[in-house]
Amino acid sequence: MIRNITIHDFFHRSEAVPLIDVRTPAEFEHGHVPGALNVPLFSNEERVRVGTTYKQIGREEAILLGFDLTGAKWSGFIKCALEIAPGKKVGVHCWRGGMRSGAMAWALDLYGFEVYLIQGGYKSYRKWARHLFELNYKIRVLGGMTGSGKTRMLQQMLRTGHQVIDLEDLAQHQGSSYGSMNKMVQPTQEQFENNLSDRLKDLDVSRIVWVEDESLNVGRCSIPNPFWHQMRDAMLFDLKIPLEQRVASLVQEYGGLDKDFLIESTERIRKRLGPEQTKNAVAAIREGRMAEFIRVVLVYYDKSYRTGLSNRTPDQIFSIELSGQTTVAKVQELLTFASAFPVAGQAQS
Repeated sequence: MIRNITIHDFFHRSEAVPLIDVRTPAEFEHGHVPGALNVPLFSNEERVRVGTTYKQIGREEAILLGFDLTGAKWSGFIKCALEIAPGKKVGVHCWRGGMRSGAMAWALDLYGFEVYLIQGGYKSYRKWARHLFELNYKIRVLGGMTGSGKTRMLQQMLRTGHQVIDLEDLAQHQGSSYGSMNKMVQPTQEQFENNLSDRLKDLDVSRIVWVEDESLNVGRCSIPNPFWHQMRDAMLFDLKIPLEQRVASLVQEYGGLDKDFLIESTERIRKRLGPEQTKNAVAAIREGRMAEFIRVVLVYYDKSYRTGLSNRTPDQIFSIELSGQTTVAKVQELLTFASAFPVAGQAQS
């Protein structure tokens, strides 16, 4: 049986089922529904051939070519679908909910699958995802200079049931010149947006959502403007952590990274760091004086943070000095402090 369903209703079914994306590998790589599995009806090259035939000759010739190209593949498609959904319940989509997903749905239905065919395909998913950025969220921003332990605190909050959006994790970048950590690979902008919307869809909008203070760009990924503006208008809790404590934390986090990577990353901020400070930082890296390297670059990053803070509404910034020795203790201090600043009509979380 084939059931036509909106992307919203598909995600809100009581019983979750796998989702198959029948677009090409190139389309899937550029951006896909998080959790979807790619079972391409056509290869990248085959799709070009079908598209060209459609434009130059017509729809019927394109359909015949499509069946010629996929004729020997159908048993493979069905076997792949059985591996993905042994219970024979599966969602299917293509770009616009047209011929590709229709053909796959027909074949799977013929074999005995219960198929949920996504109306409007991936295009409708993208429209739905962008709409999520425009909803009103009860955002609270966790700020503080580099090395303040913001990410660790947010991770602890998430583990204890608080709503958290970790933008750096979604962007696979820690937001500085050194942000890739010499290992993380960023998603495309489109996939970053999809990943963010996947987190937003599960939020309870009546509860507080914590995010880390970020620039508009996290590496090469840009935070969608509607969500970004909400972050800028939200309360910011500015952690005040002693310099030496921040330096020690950053040495532990960055000190073991490849020296060539650290030097290359430092050179990228030469204009902002200044030639003399860049020279000193590079020398410290080469000589293994990691604490000194961190102190040098923090001059720039601390200045940049203070500049960003000055662009916020002053009465929305609340500073807090944390005395706790563990992340758990620091989080409890923060939450207790933040509870004194409720938003009108806002439930605490």
